[in-house]
Amino acid sequence: MFPHGVAACRGVRRPAGNADRRAKGVPGRMSQFFGRHTNRLDAKGRVSIPASFRAALRRANEGDGGGLVLRPSHQYDCIEGWPETTFTALAQRLRPLGLFNAAQDNFALAIYADAYTMEADKEGRIVLPEGLVAHAKLSETVVFLGAGQTFQIWEPAGAERRLAEAREAAKALSLAEGIA
Repeated sequence: MFPHGVAACRGVRRPAGNADRRAKGVPGRMSQFFGRHTNRLDAKGRVSIPASFRAALRRANEGDGGGLVLRPSHQYDCIEGWPETTFTALAQRLRPLGLFNAAQDNFALAIYADAYTMEADKEGRIVLPEGLVAHAKLSETVVFLGAGQTFQIWEPAGAERRLAEAREAAKALSLAEGIA
């Protein structure tokens, strides 16, 4: 079995309590985004979400569709893509801070103010908002990078640089921590 129950996503009946879990913003079955995919960004700002990512979105959203949240990364020049249920679960983590807490306010604004909810059209395309396109410095070609529970959308050279950084950091971590 893969981590987070990935192998259990096919052919397994959903436990009766998942509707309640969705209502509370807690994702039911976990879904993973794998791989690197290159697609074209057309003149209207549309891009096709890779088919495997659309399937992962449907699984993560419990079959309710491919609800997607896009937001600018606060760490990198890329766009983060989140299943809607996973993004909603972030709100649960904010609740203990209290509604009028300065830390909660700062975190909520940083996470939600520039986020966009969307669904793909029947061809699997989404329209990337201009602000997100500018943040990620996207042009005609974009790269989707799977990142486990989320994915990222990059301009090609930035994606290559980030992958190289991540591999070096992972190598250093595995040597320092004894991870094989």
